[in-house]
Amino acid sequence: MNAPLASLYPAHLATLRARADQALALGGFDHLLVAASTPLGKFLDDQDYPFVVNPHFKHWLPLTDAPGSWIAYTPGSKPKLVFVQPRDYWHVVPEAPHGYWVEHFDIVTVRSAAEAAAQLPQGRSAVLAPACPAIDGVTVNNPQAVLDYLHWHRSYKTPYELALMREANRIGARAHRAAEAAFHAGRSEFGIHMMYLAAARQIDVELPYASIVGLNEHGAVLHYTHFDRTPPAEHRSFLIDAGASCAGYASDITRTHAAAGHGEFQALVASMDAAQQGYASQVRAGQSYPELHLHAHRVLAGVLREHGFIRMSAESAVESGVTSAFFPHGLGHPIGLQVHDVAGFQQSERGGSIPRPAGHPYLRMTRVLEPGMVVTIEPGLYFIDMLLAELREKPAAADIDWAKVDAFRKYGGIRIEDDVVCTEGEPENLTRDAFAQA
Repeated sequence: MNAPLASLYPAHLATLRARADQALALGGFDHLLVAASTPLGKFLDDQDYPFVVNPHFKHWLPLTDAPGSWIAYTPGSKPKLVFVQPRDYWHVVPEAPHGYWVEHFDIVTVRSAAEAAAQLPQGRSAVLAPACPAIDGVTVNNPQAVLDYLHWHRSYKTPYELALMREANRIGARAHRAAEAAFHAGRSEFGIHMMYLAAARQIDVELPYASIVGLNEHGAVLHYTHFDRTPPAEHRSFLIDAGASCAGYASDITRTHAAAGHGEFQALVASMDAAQQGYASQVRAGQSYPELHLHAHRVLAGVLREHGFIRMSAESAVESGVTSAFFPHGLGHPIGLQVHDVAGFQQSERGGSIPRPAGHPYLRMTRVLEPGMVVTIEPGLYFIDMLLAELREKPAAADIDWAKVDAFRKYGGIRIEDDVVCTEGEPENLTRDAFAQA
């Protein structure tokens, strides 16, 4: 993989430099300073939380474990990496920078974060860094005009970024195959998760988000991260929402499986899978993402009717809020350097916000799709006790087969999720392509 990345990286860096030039001009700054960040300390303890690199830092180069380091960029000059390599026998010291990207930076190696700060240029600087923990010798400002411009343009992935996201999906698909096998072998949620990590060859802190591994009813908990250590008496269903990382870029993949002998639930999963592929095929330039989300509700109403859960029309199911009780979250979100990437609501490169459709408070993107964007498509169908209890109190409850609904509570729910690239033509489904190769 290094050879293609070596050929793609120079154009990626040139794109970032051009974007930085424009952002600095808009904000009235001379320099862009990007901190890798440092770990947060645990309260009343001498240990730190796991280090998470600033996404703006890993946008420039594939370093995800360089706490205290900085990128300094001045328009017209070669970018500078101030790399912290401490003298330390308590921890593993970060390796000296190497690889396809190093020739494109002036690299200065120092021994401490304080020494790194001293290497930064003086003058009017846009400093992109977390406000906490504080950085000695540096005033963090995170200017909004600069962030708005950079976040807007981060939506459009370069060929280099797409190459890394394809690899993140390949790693994730391989691990999903292992998790599916562990489910059919009767493993516990914890055991399945361990198999996932082994196949991904990544530990929890390296994953882009905490994995969701839910058996049976646990599939109804949207962010279930409990991990039962003991297998249930019966394996009926399995929902796994888990991704992988590649040089700081994320994949976000969800699959739902039925155990042997549960054909009716498997048929429902198949209907949702077909619907999901239909939505993914509409990730095209000019498509309003909120409209695609609303379309997903109309299609879900048809699935609920086809499988005998409701007797009302699709229009009535959407208008009365019935579909929202079964599908309470959004269709998906932008993805890239962060699993829930920035600028999903942004109106333009100058900022602003596009509101969500009324009645859909959890949708994470309201923009119109354009070439270069990568979004997730993750419709769901769940049997959530709290929401179903509320639905029972509504007039529409008369047109719901509650015996059928009750029979499916033991399966929890269904979610299927792919990462999809909007192109000039046919969308590229990174996840389906990865599973075809796994």
